[in-house]
Amino acid sequence: NDEIIQGLKEALNVGNGNAVTIANKIDGYFGNPLIKIPFPTEAEKIQTTLRSLGFGKLVDDAVLSLNRAAEDAAIKAKPIFINAITKLTISDGLSILNGDTVAATNYLHSKTFTDLKVAFKPDIQTSLDKVNATKYWGDVVSQYNKIPFVTPVNTDLSEYVTGKALEGLFFLVSKEEGKIRRDPVARVSDILK
Repeated sequence: NDEIIQGLKEALNVGNGNAVTIANKIDGYFGNPLIKIPFPTEAEKIQTTLRSLGFGKLVDDAVLSLNRAAEDAAIKAKPIFINAITKLTISDGLSILNGDTVAATNYLHSKTFTDLKVAFKPDIQTSLDKVNATKYWGDVVSQYNKIPFVTPVNTDLSEYVTGKALEGLFFLVSKEEGKIRRDPVARVSDILK
């Protein structure tokens, strides 16, 4: 039981560390089509309309800035994941060990999502401001809302980016978990081997 828990904690630390490192670098989100944060769904008509009117760069800058904000905030996940991993019980460990291919990811999601959201949102807002996403988003929405006969759009950008950032991060965590479960090369320590 001690080896199971020690091995699972090691696997979770390695997998989550890799996921956070991938997400936290430049183009961690933006350069990965599987987790890239797109324009908000309810604002797709804004993107289409603005592109058709020659404001494509404005839209592109807004999308890039959303992803940069997520990349900046990703580092916040590390201590929250570590805290959840240190609280892993024997019962949790056995459930993860005998669970499906994303059992560890599901465990972490259930134990960390609320804390991650609370930690990410202010940083996402700060990052959105830092990379001018709030400005770009404001410019995009303002430009769109000036078009005659359109229904004005107002999306909570930090809430949207926070949700998408966490969705992408857990996607990366599940990929890392899959690697460790399947691939002996991904088991980088004696306990994992």
